[in-house]
Amino acid sequence: MADAEAVSKADAATPPKYSITAKDVSLWYGDFQALKNLTINIQQGIITGLIGPSGCGKTTLLRSFNRINERYGNVTTKGEITILGKNIYDEDVSLSELRKSVGMVFQRPNPLPISVYENVSFGLRVHSDRGELSRAKRDELVEEALREVQLWDAVKDNLRQKATGLTLEQQQKLCIARLLPLKPRVILMDEPCSALDAEGIEKVENLISSLRQKYTVVIVTHNMAQARRATDECIYMLLGEIIEHAPTSDLFLNPQKKETEMYIEGRYG
Repeated sequence: MADAEAVSKADAATPPKYSITAKDVSLWYGDFQALKNLTINIQQGIITGLIGPSGCGKTTLLRSFNRINERYGNVTTKGEITILGKNIYDEDVSLSELRKSVGMVFQRPNPLPISVYENVSFGLRVHSDRGELSRAKRDELVEEALREVQLWDAVKDNLRQKATGLTLEQQQKLCIARLLPLKPRVILMDEPCSALDAEGIEKVENLISSLRQKYTVVIVTHNMAQARRATDECIYMLLGEIIEHAPTSDLFLNPQKKETEMYIEGRYG
């Protein structure tokens, strides 16, 4: 974003309580209203889960945080979303800079059909001026990212191998690693384990858990067991509205809204 560096310096001195705030946010796809007057605060440095039945607006809300839903056309948004102290709908906001600060991981791993090394360094090439980074510095950032996602030991001897040859679990870790050299502050995850087997789910959940504190993570999941295991807070959504937002243990053990209780008990959705 236009003033991301200044905000980052201010945050270093006085870390804000919230990474993301939304105020009176509504969104339409054409004539269909997908989000209805949402107001929410998402804390910095924790994992927040978005849960609810299919079609409730979870993914639409997630995609609003880096405005990627605008790629689908015919989208109208009202209200305000503030990330890193900046309203992301201000006219001076650069979408490229926003998406560096707010990275996204999708349901199915989508590595580029190039080498492991080139996947991780891809964002650096796109967002850096030619010649700005030395090869040694690029190598350092690639290794740092792969170590952070617990993938370095598995791929360090095959960095020139095509990324599409990795297992699905490794590919999803690689997609997370691809974000990290750009130094994001927020990572959005849309059903990041839905394509994985039980072993892969456990490994990626462990990775997600390790990202808390350093990053603010927002994850969409339909898996209630995963929501309980992997999140610090949960937001239950229904028909484009936020029904309840609470610490995960409170929401599952002592829901305050009847709609939340019915969903958690499997009586709705």
